[in-house]
Amino acid sequence: MSEGEVKVLGTWASPFSTRVRIALHLKSVNYDYLEEKSLESKSELLLDSNPVFKRIPVLIHGDNKPISESLIIVEYIDEVWSSGPSILPCDAYQRADARFWATYVDDKFYPALKRAVVSGSEETKRASMAEVEEGVAMLEKLSKGEAFFGGYNIGYLDIVIGSVFEWIKVIEKCNETQLLSQAETPCLLEWGARFSSHEAVKDVLPGVAKLAGFGLKLKAKI
Repeated sequence: MSEGEVKVLGTWASPFSTRVRIALHLKSVNYDYLEEKSLESKSELLLDSNPVFKRIPVLIHGDNKPISESLIIVEYIDEVWSSGPSILPCDAYQRADARFWATYVDDKFYPALKRAVVSGSEETKRASMAEVEEGVAMLEKLSKGEAFFGGYNIGYLDIVIGSVFEWIKVIEKCNETQLLSQAETPCLLEWGARFSSHEAVKDVLPGVAKLAGFGLKLKAKI
């Protein structure tokens, strides 16, 4: 697969863009990454490729075939490049369970993470931190002490959780608090280290310091 046949429209700070790139790396797919310079002034390619929601990420495959929404894109990658390692579980129940937790991350956990960083309201921040702490505890139990949420290898849920994991550390940095510890979340800490150092992941994650700077700028803007 040559680079020109697959394109990804995204931004470096978006966890949704990050998960698409990790999935492509896992499948050893060459692609062109096109960074959107500003989401306030969106490129014509983005507007043409995702005219309904007008947002990143978008994967363009082959002859102008755009696919939008990160979870849908990751499943598409898994189906199209089937010769690589499987991303979604083969078992129907495990697949449904992974999709459930992915929805939880996108609909509840990540929004709480973001609010905890950018909110100027102390009341909102306290409520968000309570949601984050609850979520971290659930993810610790969900990991079951295995190497990855997908078992021995990175899978669907690893990609979804891993794409927002650095935001937990951003909260720790910005709010001078501790959410991850060897005493309370040993499995999540070990998983995070394994995930972040994986060949398919390490060059895609933005890094806590850079992400914290982005969060502070976003807070000032809001």
